[in-house]
Amino acid sequence: MVKIKPFKGIRPPKAIAAEVASRPYDVLNSAEAQAEAGEKSLLHIIKPEIDFDLPIDEHTQVVYDKAVENFKKWKANNWLVQDEEEHYYVYAQTMDGRTQYGLAVCCNTDDYQTGKIKKHELTRKDKEEDRMIHVRIQKANIEPVFFSYPAIDEVDEIVAKVVREPAEYDFVAEDGFGHHFWVIKDRAVNDRITEIFAQVPALYVADGHHRTAAAALVGQEKKAANPNHTGDEEYNYFLSVIFPDNQLKIIDYNRVVKDLNGLTKEQLIAKLEESFVVEKKGKEIYTPNALHNFAMYIDGEWYSMTAKEGTYDDNDPIGVLDVTILSNLVLDKILDIKDLRTSKRIDFVGGIRGLGELSSRVDSGEMAVAFALYAVSMKQLIDIADSGNIMPPKTTWFEPKLRSGVVIHSLE
Repeated sequence: MVKIKPFKGIRPPKAIAAEVASRPYDVLNSAEAQAEAGEKSLLHIIKPEIDFDLPIDEHTQVVYDKAVENFKKWKANNWLVQDEEEHYYVYAQTMDGRTQYGLAVCCNTDDYQTGKIKKHELTRKDKEEDRMIHVRIQKANIEPVFFSYPAIDEVDEIVAKVVREPAEYDFVAEDGFGHHFWVIKDRAVNDRITEIFAQVPALYVADGHHRTAAAALVGQEKKAANPNHTGDEEYNYFLSVIFPDNQLKIIDYNRVVKDLNGLTKEQLIAKLEESFVVEKKGKEIYTPNALHNFAMYIDGEWYSMTAKEGTYDDNDPIGVLDVTILSNLVLDKILDIKDLRTSKRIDFVGGIRGLGELSSRVDSGEMAVAFALYAVSMKQLIDIADSGNIMPPKTTWFEPKLRSGVVIHSLE
């Protein structure tokens, strides 16, 4: 069973919460972050290269030193202040009229090492190490990771009662998404949340695999370096926001390809018809409407592609995925793209950008063909994580993203 705990959050005063909170480090490049960052923005801490003339290598020591300097400055200026007592927090997000309610908690590093915190993506060592450096130098989890758990009625009831009170923070960010935050001050309620999750067998990484791995590995480093380790130290825990699975929505993650592997459009369609029912839909955007139905955009027109029975395995947690079907039957078999992680002939477009982004990239001549997929479900994600399997690259896109700087966890 998993282990969580409340913590003394480091967070901005209510009046400047919207100024401090920022988008995560990995959704903006350095130039975008530099343009977006106001004076108090957490981007100065999580992307400190923006305080230098760009371009600059963000992995140099002077940049890491700037991150530490800025974190200290934000605390000295009282732009970030630590709570005096340990709390759980409710962090809710609103997008397109739909609100999802999460709990900001500290998860246990041993739970990640023993597989109680389950992942569905592979991580890269270089990205892990970069995030580990930030955790080490700051002695804090500056940015939360995004987890899910099977919905629990009692937790829903606790959260519903908390959010009837006025929110500590309540703002709409520049991207139009609402962010709402409450401090759970009742000690008995905090204790009950801990007890409830002590009966939960697993948590699931939704977004933030590299941050999760980095936080857990730094915790293990500190454990190994402490001869008096007890397991109760703050470094045994890392910051996450956990959401019930029935409130989350995964957005589609689509593919654009630079060439047709020497084929004409007609030859490509003929090959597709071996495994798919292909229907021309015209110039209006066509959106996949069910599992195993795809959209293709090529030469100014949209097509529906429905995988034929027998070309996929709905009893296999990986085989049932539309990314698997597309990868096996189209990208590999027809277009000769063998490795999605390394091929320079393919790119990935998050569904948050809309399917118009696919047609514009093809119309511009940058890409030759685009494929849109039906979004993965939370049930599919959990089935894969439970079976110990790994999803193909670029399968899930969660939106809205957690704001960084709403709350921070110190390892000390």
